[in-house]
Amino acid sequence: MQNTDVEILPLRLFAEKAYLDYSMYVVLDRALPHIADGLKPVQRRIVYAMSELGLSATSKHKKSARTVGDVIGKFHPHGDSACYEAMVTMAQPFSYRYPLVDGQGNWGSPDDPKSFAAMRYTESRLGMYAQSLLAELGQGTVEWSPNFDGTLEEPRLLPARLPNVLVNGTTGIAVGMATDIPPHNIRELVKACLHLLKHPNAQVETLCEFVPAPDFPTGCDIVSEPHDLLKIYQTGNGMVRTRARWERDEDTGYLIIDCLPHQVSPSRVQEQIADQMRAKKLPLIEDIRDESDHENPVRIVLIPRSNRVDAESLMAHLFATTDLEKSVRVNLNMIGLDGRPRVKNLKEILSEWLEYRFQTVTRRLNHRLAKVNERLHILEGLMIAYLNIDEVIRIIRFEDDPKAKLMSTFALSEIQADWILDLRLRHLQKLEEMKIRGEQDELLAERAKLEELLGDDDKLKKLIGEELKEDAKKYGDDRRCRVEARPPAMALSAEEIVPAEAVTVVLSKAGWIRAGKGHDLDPQTLSYKAGDEYLAHAQGKSNQLLVLLDSKGRCYSLNPRDLPSARSQGEPVTTKLDVQDGARMVGLLMGDENDRYVVGSEEGYGFVVRLGEMQSNKRAGKQAGHAQGRGSHRCQRGRSGGPDADPARTASQPESQAVGPGCIRRRTGQPGWTPAARLPDGGEDVAGMMPANRGLNRRSKARH
Repeated sequence: MQNTDVEILPLRLFAEKAYLDYSMYVVLDRALPHIADGLKPVQRRIVYAMSELGLSATSKHKKSARTVGDVIGKFHPHGDSACYEAMVTMAQPFSYRYPLVDGQGNWGSPDDPKSFAAMRYTESRLGMYAQSLLAELGQGTVEWSPNFDGTLEEPRLLPARLPNVLVNGTTGIAVGMATDIPPHNIRELVKACLHLLKHPNAQVETLCEFVPAPDFPTGCDIVSEPHDLLKIYQTGNGMVRTRARWERDEDTGYLIIDCLPHQVSPSRVQEQIADQMRAKKLPLIEDIRDESDHENPVRIVLIPRSNRVDAESLMAHLFATTDLEKSVRVNLNMIGLDGRPRVKNLKEILSEWLEYRFQTVTRRLNHRLAKVNERLHILEGLMIAYLNIDEVIRIIRFEDDPKAKLMSTFALSEIQADWILDLRLRHLQKLEEMKIRGEQDELLAERAKLEELLGDDDKLKKLIGEELKEDAKKYGDDRRCRVEARPPAMALSAEEIVPAEAVTVVLSKAGWIRAGKGHDLDPQTLSYKAGDEYLAHAQGKSNQLLVLLDSKGRCYSLNPRDLPSARSQGEPVTTKLDVQDGARMVGLLMGDENDRYVVGSEEGYGFVVRLGEMQSNKRAGKQAGHAQGRGSHRCQRGRSGGPDADPARTASQPESQAVGPGCIRRRTGQPGWTPAARLPDGGEDVAGMMPANRGLNRRSKARH
């Protein structure tokens, strides 16, 4: 017998539908905020559950575990750790521009936002700003829906009095999309909303005059160019360059960093700076101290090596090499009033939120108008009772069905009759009649005002604007992030960072290399390994590259700062370079790149070359030139070079041509000489090098 309750689907269709349902759930019910209140479902449920527990900003703190229990037990059937982590983020002043939760205890730190204590230890209540989301909740402003088990109701949205989606921002990763909305300043957003209320056709460029950039809670500097910021608000996507704020103490000369980019750890920054100091790549700084405390959450002190250090250049280097400068991604992706996720520009966000605010205020006024009419209806019945008090008392005392008799005698409604029957004797005094008349007059005036507002959109917009101004005054503050466009920071070169010091590099016959400070080092007196002895040495500056030449005419380069100290016996040069089989080091060179040298072979042939042409950035080095043929070729001198021809043509030029070992030949039509530095396989070896005199006869062979 076939079971008709079973639905049979192809696996492809089932998987497609299941993944689509999951994707829509993640997008709409987990990861993206709603434009109306700027909250994700878990955040909205936390705020609502805390309000139901009576945890207002003026109440006493209660254990966070109690709030989390209510949230996951009544509205959000998910893990308690995920719920508590969302609650912690809403309480961290370095994560939220205007925190929604006021916490007591360990709620994490900028160094490690996830270092918060367990929920059984911390206590919490709603922050002051949360009142802007909840103040109108019980005034018929939002729709309600059943919770997950249908036993309770929860608000689908909160009646936000401010554009919270931009006020606090949020981040989230959904399926196929993500959101990165930075926080902004309340006062600036309110000014933009007021302008948009008066000028609905205002462009993004005009709104950016009121909202120039995000306003992060850490108070860093925003250094993006104005056109980049404008493009972000026009397209809803982009990057904001943020930079730490610092100053130089006039008395001590110390550099003090007191504001970091958003979500940058102070300890991480100190670690990055310390790593450069340990690697001897930042000798401009003598020490780094962390003086952060409760009064100064971020205070990193950099101690320059001397007062002559250029602070601007040093900080520019740190901006380029550490997290002191960070680019923050912006992706204004959110769920709109139509229930669809989309990236919106600044005008679309504010316009759509103002539309929601218009709907919310309209519903609030209609709700209040209904309450006023209901109360006036009751007062009208009570007034009839007071004017006919004797007859009312008689009906109540002697009639079998006083309610029906009252309704028929005085044309009362059921609600009016119930209120009359519920009156206490103490309320039958003359004073109560006067109170009713006074209340009626007040309610009639209020009803007239409500009807006037609901019937005139301009007056309704004016009311919304006045409420925005009140909230900006109540919750707003000054901008924390300075907006000042600056060019991208550039790291200092090694020569600019590390001072040039005299250095002597020593090479042994076995190929062990080392370096010592100063030029007064005597390499002959150094200790060498058994069977090894001194071969060559070179003197120069620590900011100059060391050039090594092997017996096969190949050149290599090393940074003398990377060499072991001369106090030791050094390291094999093969650990730093890829030397060809059978080759051996025959010489060292240090000096200016324009210094010229004569490189000679055992056969007596050689050429003149600039030191810069022998420098290489590869471990395998490079040949100083190109050769054709083998050892049978003879060196020939050029016949038309002239005494002024330059013998130091670069070996890397494609027009260079050699016809024999150690040979130089003038290319037809090109003045001067070109070096032939590559020695033939199995041929003669490089024998040595010597500085080249500018008066050297360029037509002669160089003998060593």
